[in-house]
Amino acid sequence: MTTTDSLRSGPGPGPGPGADGRSTSGRSTSGGHLPVREHLPAGSAAAPSAVPVLDVVVPVYNEEKDLRPCVLRLHDHLSRTFPYAFRITVADNASTDATPAVAARLAAELRGVRYVRLEEKGRGRALRTVWSDSDAPVLAYMDVDLSTDLNALLPLVAPLISGHSDLAIGSRLARSARVVRGSKREFISRAYNLILRSSLAAGFSDAQCGFKAIRSEVAERLLPMVEDSGWFFDTELLVLAERAGLRIHEVPVDWIDDPDSTVHIVRTATEDLKGVWRVGRALAVGALPLDRLARPFGDDPRDRALTGVERGLARQLVGFCVVGVLSTLFYLALYSLFRLGVGPQLANGGALLVSAVANTAANRRLTFGVRGWRGAVRHQAQGLVVFAIGLALTSGSLAALGAATGSPSHSTELAVLITANLAATVLRFLLLRAWVFPARARPDSEDLR
Repeated sequence: MTTTDSLRSGPGPGPGPGADGRSTSGRSTSGGHLPVREHLPAGSAAAPSAVPVLDVVVPVYNEEKDLRPCVLRLHDHLSRTFPYAFRITVADNASTDATPAVAARLAAELRGVRYVRLEEKGRGRALRTVWSDSDAPVLAYMDVDLSTDLNALLPLVAPLISGHSDLAIGSRLARSARVVRGSKREFISRAYNLILRSSLAAGFSDAQCGFKAIRSEVAERLLPMVEDSGWFFDTELLVLAERAGLRIHEVPVDWIDDPDSTVHIVRTATEDLKGVWRVGRALAVGALPLDRLARPFGDDPRDRALTGVERGLARQLVGFCVVGVLSTLFYLALYSLFRLGVGPQLANGGALLVSAVANTAANRRLTFGVRGWRGAVRHQAQGLVVFAIGLALTSGSLAALGAATGSPSHSTELAVLITANLAATVLRFLLLRAWVFPARARPDSEDLR
C-alpha cells in the first residue's frame, strides 16, 4: 500500500484526551467490552488540527473520469457544512487507467485529501485497509458516483459523533427515502434485503447502499471478524454488528442511480449469496466471538455502577414464547405421527423427548444467548430433567383422562395435552432461567435487551 497525503487536515479541531484521561480518538486496545460511547469534543471549525474527526473513504477502480468532480464536490460540501476537522481518503483498488495520477494531484492540491494505493481489488479490502490505518474517531465511506445526496452526510455521522450510535447507514428503502433507479435494480435490491431478513434475521433495511459510517473503536474490534473483501463486506459488517447488539442508525437518503455503474450484478449476487450462507452457518454454530463487541449497559455512570442486576427478562420471555409455540407445534405433529403406530403414552413420551432436545437447543441459543458448544451436553442433560417434569404432567393428564372417559377421542387427547403443556410452561421457563442457563453462565447476559 502506498500513500500520498497533503499533510493538511480539513478545518476544525481534532479529538484530544477526555476529562477522565481516556483518549477520545476512539481507539480501544483493552479486551472485554467496548468502552462506553462518548460525545466527541466540540471546538472552533477554523482551528488547525493534525487529527481529523471524520475520515471519508472513496473507494475507486478505474474512475479517472468521475474521481476529480466527486472529490471537489465532496471537499466543497464538507468545507462549507461540516463543523469538525475532516479528511477525504481516495482508496485506489489497483486501477489500471489514469486514476492514480488524478488522485495524487487532488491530494497535492486540496487540504485534507490523501491518496492510498492498493495493489489488489475489492471494496471491502480497501475499506478494511484504510479504516484500520486511520486515526479519525469516525470513519465513513461513499461511492465515487455520489449517487447519494450529500445533505445526508452530517445526519449520517452526527449520531456517531454524539455517542448515540455505533454504526450509521444510508437507506434507499426507508419510507421517506427518495430514489430514482430502474426497475431491475429496484427488484434486485429489495429481493436481496428480503433474503437477509428471512435467512439472517437482519433488522436493517438497506445493506448495500454505498453510504455508511462507523466509530473507530467499533471498527477496531469488528473488522477482524469480517472475512469478505468485496461487495458482501457491507452486509457481513452490519449483520455481525446487529447480532452483537450494537446500535445501527439509519438515515433515509435521496439517491439517483448511476447508469454507468460498472458493478457486475450476476457475479455480485452470486458472491453475496455465498456470503449469506457462510455467515449464517458461523452464527448458527456460535463460531464468532460477538461478546467482544458488547457495550456496557447504559452510558449513565449510575448504570455502570450497578452490579449483580440481571437484565433482559422481557427479551427472554419473548424468545421463550416464540420457541415454546414452535416446539408445541412440533410436539403435536410428532405425537400425531407416532400415534398412528403406538399407544398414547408411548407416542407422548417419544414426541416429548424429541421436541425437548430441540427446545433446549433453541432456548439455549435464541432465548438465553449461549453460543458455541461449551456446556451443551450438560445443558441438554438438565433440559431432560425439565422434560421429565413435563412428561409427568402430560402423562398424568392422559392417565387421568383415560380413567375418566375410557376411550377418549384424538381431539380430546390433544386438548388435554395442550392444557398440560401450558400448565408446565411457567415452571419450565423458571427452571431454564434459574438452573439450566443461570446468569453467571451467560457472559453476555447483561447486554441482552
